[in-house]
Amino acid sequence: MGTARGRSGLRIPALCSPPGPRRKMDPMATRDSGAARRATMYGSGNLAASKLFSGHFINFGYWTDGVVPGHLTEDQRTASQADLYREVLRRAGIGETDAVLEVGCGIGVGAVLALREFGPQRFAGLDLSDDQIARAERINAEELIADPGRLSFRQGSAFAIPFQDSTFDQCISIEAAQHFEDLPGFAAEANRILKPGGKLTVSTFFTTAEDCARQLEPMIETIRTGVDVVAPIGVFAEVLRASGFEPVGVESIGKHVWHGFDAWMQQSGFENHWARNWLPAYQNGRLDYYIVSAEKPDDSKPTVPKSGPALGEVAR
Repeated sequence: MGTARGRSGLRIPALCSPPGPRRKMDPMATRDSGAARRATMYGSGNLAASKLFSGHFINFGYWTDGVVPGHLTEDQRTASQADLYREVLRRAGIGETDAVLEVGCGIGVGAVLALREFGPQRFAGLDLSDDQIARAERINAEELIADPGRLSFRQGSAFAIPFQDSTFDQCISIEAAQHFEDLPGFAAEANRILKPGGKLTVSTFFTTAEDCARQLEPMIETIRTGVDVVAPIGVFAEVLRASGFEPVGVESIGKHVWHGFDAWMQQSGFENHWARNWLPAYQNGRLDYYIVSAEKPDDSKPTVPKSGPALGEVAR
């Protein structure tokens, strides 16, 4: 495949060029390799300790004003990651009577932020990694002791959530679904554990069309190796609807994610790293960052038409 030099100076594949012959990869081998890499990243690798992140968060961040490459502070980086949580929690409409589950809670600092600023009745964090749960319990030990029963962390899979049916009012997942190899399984489980009228809110990156993941493999290492199992946004919306969610809303927030994250990489030792290709991939229209909201219908209440983007439409 041909290459072109991006704005960052990195050599990146020219997406306008037709793909050349590619060696066929065994999907099962890629899947197994991706799972193993994820286990290391979030286990012994402790991804949160990377200079890409700060404040025990692990997300790209939600950036608004003051993004000046070379002049960003670690406090700004931490604030961007906390702000991504705030954007999701606001859209979810979490209130003081809600029981909330976060799927892919990581080290749990977002859970504590939710409790302090949004005041839900109960917040449970779920993560596949035993190491992440251990870190969450250690780092948030004071909060766990101060308010017993209100905050908890539990190891478990997004495809077999270890809670009973209709337990939660809200289910959120922040920058974790790109690792979910079984989106229908996750959607079905989220629907199961939500009460009627409950809401699922997911934020992460998705491709914009069916063939984009294959086109992004030469650019994005984590897609090529199966660490990120990135799906088309339209497919995910359809999966949610097929699982019983309605309505489903899709909102693009890429303009608040990619430029700021790229600016942070430029000054934190990743200026020549492959991860600088996230921004060109967004600029070339192959992927974007979204907040997806879906509701579990409550058959006991009359249906009320709601405004907002229809399924398959993207609010920007």
